[in-house]
Amino acid sequence: MIPDCIPFSSIPHTTKLFADYLSQAPEVHRLFPHSPDVAHIASRAHVVPSGTEAHRRIAEVLERQNRAWGASDATQRNIQRLREGAHAVVTGQQVGLFGGPLLALMKVASTLHLAQQLDRSDVPCVPVFWMASEDHDLAEVNQALLLTHDFQLAPFQAATNGTEGAPVADIRLGEGTGALVEQACELLGDPGTSGFLRESYREGETLSDAYARLYARIFAKHGLIILDPADSELHRFAAPLFVEAIQRAQELDDALLARNRELAAAGYHEQVKVTDLSTPLFALVEGARVPVHRANGQFSIGKERLSPDELIHRIESHPERFNANVLLRPVLQDYWLPTLAYFGGPAEIAYFAQVGVVYEKLLGRVTPILSRLSATLIEPRIERLLEKYQVELPELFHGECELRDCIAARSLPQELKDDFSKARTAADTAMLRISDSLSRLDPTLVRASERATSKVLYQIGRLERRAAAAELRRNEVIVRHAAQIENSLYPRKTLQEREISGIYFYARYGPALIDVLIQSAQTPCPEHKIIRLG
Repeated sequence: MIPDCIPFSSIPHTTKLFADYLSQAPEVHRLFPHSPDVAHIASRAHVVPSGTEAHRRIAEVLERQNRAWGASDATQRNIQRLREGAHAVVTGQQVGLFGGPLLALMKVASTLHLAQQLDRSDVPCVPVFWMASEDHDLAEVNQALLLTHDFQLAPFQAATNGTEGAPVADIRLGEGTGALVEQACELLGDPGTSGFLRESYREGETLSDAYARLYARIFAKHGLIILDPADSELHRFAAPLFVEAIQRAQELDDALLARNRELAAAGYHEQVKVTDLSTPLFALVEGARVPVHRANGQFSIGKERLSPDELIHRIESHPERFNANVLLRPVLQDYWLPTLAYFGGPAEIAYFAQVGVVYEKLLGRVTPILSRLSATLIEPRIERLLEKYQVELPELFHGECELRDCIAARSLPQELKDDFSKARTAADTAMLRISDSLSRLDPTLVRASERATSKVLYQIGRLERRAAAAELRRNEVIVRHAAQIENSLYPRKTLQEREISGIYFYARYGPALIDVLIQSAQTPCPEHKIIRLG
């Protein structure tokens, strides 16, 4: 009843572009020119420079950053390997409270697995996690959703201090952080995980530093390298790319608008809106991110107008006051790193369909994007409920009926369910005979017969639904069990991986959870996996 793999066609909101990407349909070959298999990724090592002086300087920054977060010896060794010429497999995510949603752990697991595969293919490779610390959507990162011991939703929200619209790297955890962490620790129960949270999430810490400390502990044995792009030294390295992006802003815009037309012609959506005033940069103005626009040969930052030379001088003088938008960010990542592949989810894959033209213009190559592990984790208690009530996950995802109503109908006495089934069969058979006789007597009465049949079957179904409602009123356990299934597997009508914090599962199943996810990342199913936890 519970499959190991569910096609994305059974997952709500799967876009045509993502579905075609997964199936490697001919229509997407131009948008995604690289095959996602390991051999092809490994073959790119000779076209992606590594071990350059620039990479050695980046490694120095990574060493400083990761040491500050308490990096393990395994991570330090991987930074040294990067310095000596290893390539990288990269993923990234917003710096969500308490480590963010489960999907972030899945991204890392996918990255760790591919890096291991490439190593075994004699292509030295290290895993890198890019923290999206320059994003400015605080409402998406200052919250976390856990589950209680009886699978009730337990939302958390951190108080923060900082400028509205500022990059989250500049947002600090505010008053009450200690009490919030203690509430989470009490709920999670596991002493080791609780220790990680207490060490990482402290009042006055930035959201990005707290996140990095937590991940440095969770992935200590795996040697994950964490990168914070908000670092001022990294921005100095980025200045030439920022300048080139401004000098070629018109050219980039034209290429992006042409790609968007190509997407529309193929029946695909554009993930990122682009206009003929766009540039790929943000500027920091009084701490807040403000898009850099262009018009009539000039540029604007808010109400300020600048000539191209003035803007370039400002970037070169203060590169830390500028950062990349979503369409330049992947290119910046691979300007800094010798990246062989990037792991992303459906939205990232969609914007990579656009960003390919930016890659071609600025780097002369396009980095392959691979689909990260996507999965629903089923705990033993929930698995028993699914089996008891014969609930299938696609049914839950698509909501053919309210789950508690479906469960109530299935919980009716077997004799009564059989009687309803017999009544429908008998009514259908009897009305079919009547319709057949009427067709010989007067064919114009057949339509009336069909309507009568529909009404009879509707009334039987209505009576059955009323019986289920009566069962629901009588049996409060059904209501509780339905809520537990939904909260665990499809909280807030959203895939579990997008809502429930990964730290919840880590606390319950320990470091072995990461090994389970890495193992799942290499199983044959290319779509949405079902992972049973024991």
